[in-house]
Amino acid sequence: MSSAFPEIYLVRHGETEWSLSGRHTGRSDIPLTANGEDAAGKLAERLAGHAFSAVWSSPSARARKTCVLAGFGSGVVINEDLAEWDYGAYEGITTKAILTERPGWQLFRDGCPNGEFAADVGARADAVIHALRQAAGTILIFSSSHFLRVLAARWLGLPPEGGAHFVLDTASISVLGYEHDLTEPVIRRWNQR
Repeated sequence: MSSAFPEIYLVRHGETEWSLSGRHTGRSDIPLTANGEDAAGKLAERLAGHAFSAVWSSPSARARKTCVLAGFGSGVVINEDLAEWDYGAYEGITTKAILTERPGWQLFRDGCPNGEFAADVGARADAVIHALRQAAGTILIFSSSHFLRVLAARWLGLPPEGGAHFVLDTASISVLGYEHDLTEPVIRRWNQR
């Protein structure tokens, strides 16, 4: 279903060893696996036929590599606000391991010691949304799971913690947009593989 309004295409980066094992990957630059590179390359045909007024990427190597392999590396703009959640002391650790030390912990509710909390990520997402609305065009974004989940929540006017209700697979495509007019932001498609 096409829209008369601008759309925002969100692409989660391809698989890495850490995304495969469930390790929190915020600011560490973990390369794509061979499967991740293959899936990133297949994004080109999945995104074929769409015209984008701009392409933005997280500064992470995994997002940038996904962008390049998908065929959108020329003219990409690196946006620091698109960086993944800073997991601080939990960088490289699985949720299961964190729960053994901190039973009941939830990322979106409790945040990370020496890292970011949902409100911090939400403030960055709000800055991105402001820029998206100023650009008023169809934009393609490459980033990471937890940041994109917060971005979707904030797009809808939900608190940043609302990102907990969205799941994203690697190399997935999601689309934010509008329904009847520019005052009605919606999720048009989510987590397409």
